[in-house]
Amino acid sequence: MLLNVLPFKKIKTNPFEEIKSVYQEQLKKVDDHIKLKLSSHVELVGEMATHLMSTGGKRLRPLLTICSSEIFNYKGNRHINLAACVELIHNATLLHDDVIDKSESRRGFKTTNAIWGNKSSILAGDYLLSRCFEMMVDDGSQEVLKILSSVSSEIAQGEIMQLQFEKQVDMVEKNYLDIISAKTASLFGASMRVGGCINDRSNKEKEALESYGRNLGICFQITDDILDYSSKEKVFGKKIGNDFLEGKITLPIILLFQKSTPKEREVLQKYFSQSVRSENDFEQTLKLINKYQIIETCKKRADYFSSVASDSLSVFEKNFVVEKLQELSFYIVNRLN
Repeated sequence: MLLNVLPFKKIKTNPFEEIKSVYQEQLKKVDDHIKLKLSSHVELVGEMATHLMSTGGKRLRPLLTICSSEIFNYKGNRHINLAACVELIHNATLLHDDVIDKSESRRGFKTTNAIWGNKSSILAGDYLLSRCFEMMVDDGSQEVLKILSSVSSEIAQGEIMQLQFEKQVDMVEKNYLDIISAKTASLFGASMRVGGCINDRSNKEKEALESYGRNLGICFQITDDILDYSSKEKVFGKKIGNDFLEGKITLPIILLFQKSTPKEREVLQKYFSQSVRSENDFEQTLKLINKYQIIETCKKRADYFSSVASDSLSVFEKNFVVEKLQELSFYIVNRLN
């Protein structure tokens, strides 16, 4: 992996909020479309869907679909339906993730499985995916159907791959990147590519859009993994050290294991072989992370992928959307400062 990249560009304003402000009307249409498509005569389905929408995140993925369409001044409504599809896929995976991880809260709210149980949560995720596929069929594009159905499969494979390497502190970095590329970055890439599809752009342009999305997704996930060991809860929005306490092997742990002494490696292996890790275990791990400057090394990885993401859009003529998307790739890394 190349790491000799220039220090990332300082972004003073929040490009995500700028983009979101410009396209807030279209995002509202996406939310309204999702609510309409998730309506059901089954009362529990309606309750769970309402809870899911009310605790929704930043809507980053549907916003990427809107942006990739607006790069070409798209005139039409297909991007609203497809942005809704992207968000449904994302939320379906979150429902399943929370069951697998036994999570009780997300974004400061109780998870669906914590309220209604694992069975209902899994079935709700399946319902979201089923509705999503109906919406993709309604779009009428075989190309779009193939992209979004393939990404659903890729995400599932990424989940399985993560389980395969569960608690393996000696996992190599390539396996980690393969996992987050499938679990996180693939949907970012698809979110961008469908914008090129509905505008009938060339394969080169669609590949550039997907490259931006995938590299942005990798950068996004690495940054999240770093923040779990270096941020404050009020900034990060979730319990710090949660990944460690849940036994998740992320980039900081992988790089730490590589740099540790044999004795320190034994300690790390002990921590992750246990069914439960304590706050003291976490504090001791943080000391090792600081000792070997692991956060700084991880930042270089995130910086690399943010630069690749930005460069991917260089094939397009500069306009507001292109510039803000490029700024967004650097702003994500700025969360680390």
